[in-house]
Amino acid sequence: MIPLETLTAQEAGKVSFLLTDIDDTMTYRGKLLPEAYTALWNLSRSGMRVIPVTGRPAGWCDLIARFWPVAGVIGENGAFAFYMEENRMKRMYHPLADREGVKDRLDGLWERVHRAVPESRIAADQFSRLFDLAVDYREEPPLLDDQAADGIKKACEAEGARAKISSIHVNAWFGDYDKLSMTQIFFSQRYPEANMTSDVLFVGDSPNDEPMFAFFPLSCGVGNIRNFLPSMKVKPAFITSGEGSYGFAELAERLLSF
Repeated sequence: MIPLETLTAQEAGKVSFLLTDIDDTMTYRGKLLPEAYTALWNLSRSGMRVIPVTGRPAGWCDLIARFWPVAGVIGENGAFAFYMEENRMKRMYHPLADREGVKDRLDGLWERVHRAVPESRIAADQFSRLFDLAVDYREEPPLLDDQAADGIKKACEAEGARAKISSIHVNAWFGDYDKLSMTQIFFSQRYPEANMTSDVLFVGDSPNDEPMFAFFPLSCGVGNIRNFLPSMKVKPAFITSGEGSYGFAELAERLLSF
């Protein structure tokens, strides 16, 4: 992992797709700062296709796909992709993301988690989710520690769910899919001509981004990823000096400088 300044013109010049996490990658202390939103527009106007890849829920992703200058959005850690085509919303679901009976299963999963970690609570955005359970450990007070997050993750896995720790939530779902597999499906159907090892750069901030860091040779962590590095098996190729929104803007400026 090396400073972003070492990203070369040859590498950056090939990038036509920017995949980005949202929370604590595009945001800073829970807010989408103007630096990041302006950077998003600058990238879009330059011809860069920006695609958020997030753990946030379907309800949020519908809004993002409609109102942000993005080429699509992958949500709920890979359950689906939403995008606009000729001013109409299109929805693509991962073939392994099954909604049949999922609410009952997620309700049962939450009961197990709450027994294991009594201080845990369901994320405030759970009402607009389709496929996963989001347990808040660090988005709203009282904030929980890493030990609590790990306990939530283990309780989910004990019930046969997949679970990932982000900077704010522990997300859990039933089905063998993740951010990367949905990204691959989305590109195979929407952008089959893209070379995913040279045309795409991914930027994120936390352990749930590790599959993306592992797959994409061009990957970047915003500065606050340093908080998670001791627990991460796979690290991004580059790192920004700025955190959150500032790091995202720093990356955009670097890409647009060549």
